[in-house]
Amino acid sequence: MAPKPLRGTVRALIAPALALAAAVGPASAPAHAAVWNSCDQWGNTTLDGYILYNNIWGSGAGSQCVWANSGTNWGVWADHPDTGGIKSYPNSKKVINKPISSLGSLTSTYRVAVPSAGAYNTSYDIWDTDHDYEIMLWVNHHGAVGPLGTAQGTVSLGGHTWNVYKGNNGANEVFSFLRTSDSASGTVNILPVLKWIKDTKGWMGDETIGDVQFGYEITSSAGGLDFRTDSLTVSGG
Repeated sequence: MAPKPLRGTVRALIAPALALAAAVGPASAPAHAAVWNSCDQWGNTTLDGYILYNNIWGSGAGSQCVWANSGTNWGVWADHPDTGGIKSYPNSKKVINKPISSLGSLTSTYRVAVPSAGAYNTSYDIWDTDHDYEIMLWVNHHGAVGPLGTAQGTVSLGGHTWNVYKGNNGANEVFSFLRTSDSASGTVNILPVLKWIKDTKGWMGDETIGDVQFGYEITSSAGGLDFRTDSLTVSGG
């Protein structure tokens, strides 16, 4: 799998320029009584303490629009071609900015509705403030997608059982945890995952966790597919 660029605002500075006529053209999001929507490549807003981000970053991307009723109830309509390579990671982000050792808790709940076609994963993307480490927690995936790096075995942490992968995309270390069975809803205790990486495996030190993102890493969604986050919470500190 090709190295993956950084997600988040940093990517806006380093991603190659895209031909975005389709992404900002006449395609429209599905009808929702949304308080915010955007079809812009880097469209973003803050609602209820969460930062929503359309985040179309990959080469060969098509059209994508994000809508939100709140920071925790939002969705995406995406029409990306059936080609390889990640096209986007629309997400809702909660800023943490605390060292792992200072966190008393860090948990999240999610409930989503995802399509039965296309190629994508539904995932948490957790970053340290220096963007040296990326921790991905895949709660479901579909189609021709896979994690970066090599398999490290299976572990039960935070209320789920994960297949673990460790790799490097050329810019940062990537630790990917793939749930052994797909889930549309649940609760994840994130802090034990971070402590396992830090204390049990020694793969990183007492990093300051910058933010917890939750969204959809979309490779293809030809014809237009809907991804919906019915509820989301990220809490702790």
